[in-house]
Amino acid sequence: MNRTEFIIATAIILFVAFCLGWFANWLVNRFTRVTASDIGEFDRMAQALHEAEETREQAIAYINERESEMSNQLSQTEAELRAAMDGLREARREAEELRSYIERRNLGKGA
Repeated sequence: MNRTEFIIATAIILFVAFCLGWFANWLVNRFTRVTASDIGEFDRMAQALHEAEETREQAIAYINERESEMSNQLSQTEAELRAAMDGLREARREAEELRSYIERRNLGKGA
């Protein structure tokens, strides 16, 4: 192989390598290209995600508010129950006192 054949062979190898590199670059760009419709779809998805996050935050705020209301209502109901139980206990005590008073009076009249 003389000098001219070596230069031509090297030039052909470099040209083939250049063509393969260019083709590979074209393939990568072809498959990774983002179209305007893809951008539009990404925008719609971002908007939907934003709306879903807002809805989630509103739901969490509503649940926290409702939980607070229910806790307050439960506390009030428990306080009312304690008051009613105390009143019932007092009424039973008074009824027992009256019953024993009446029994003592009835025994005193019968004797």
